[in-house]
Amino acid sequence: MITETVDVSTNDPMAAAIEVFTRRGYDATTVDDLADAVALSRSTFFRRFGSKEEVVFADHDLLLDQVETYLATSPLPPLEAVCAAGRLVFDHHVDRREVSVARFALLHDVPALRDRELITSHRYERAFTRYLRASLAATADREYVSVAFSSAAVALHNAILRRWLLAPAADLAPELRAQLRALVRAFAPTRDQRRREGVLVAVFDPEADRETILESIRQSLG
Repeated sequence: MITETVDVSTNDPMAAAIEVFTRRGYDATTVDDLADAVALSRSTFFRRFGSKEEVVFADHDLLLDQVETYLATSPLPPLEAVCAAGRLVFDHHVDRREVSVARFALLHDVPALRDRELITSHRYERAFTRYLRASLAATADREYVSVAFSSAAVALHNAILRRWLLAPAADLAPELRAQLRALVRAFAPTRDQRRREGVLVAVFDPEADRETILESIRQSLG
């Protein structure tokens, strides 16, 4: 089990709460304990975080805002923009290594927190899907691509993130970038197929007149 100590010198409420959970145990920690740790009254704690579970994932509200702001302003093609947003999330965890590793250990021990983690992942997936629905070209398969690509990008990110959490000394960012690029390529045939569907190849008699050629094209187009 991972037991890395959390540094709470940054006065981070989430980091302070995780430190208390790690030291006292999740079930043994009360809301009053958490309120004291983050220097808030009990009522203010509830207004800000809502519950013991929510404070463990408090950073994700801000991170989701950052992701949506990035997507709204990114100059990249839509699929690549989603991949860049996924790397932003990964970098957030790496930059906060001690807190991320301690939270991962806590999730391992508390089933309710693992359920809450799934909800958090779905929030990113929904944000990516909304963005792609609004940004991809209006084609027959836009809904499929939006849902499938968002789901695949989140699943790939989470798989590599969990590997890093188990061995946080490893640098898995290059692998994440490579795998996300491969994911974009995997969806490329969908776009290539749309381009091919717009091409008509026809062979004509070089001695045919204009009307004969036009009629042949009309028949080919159905």
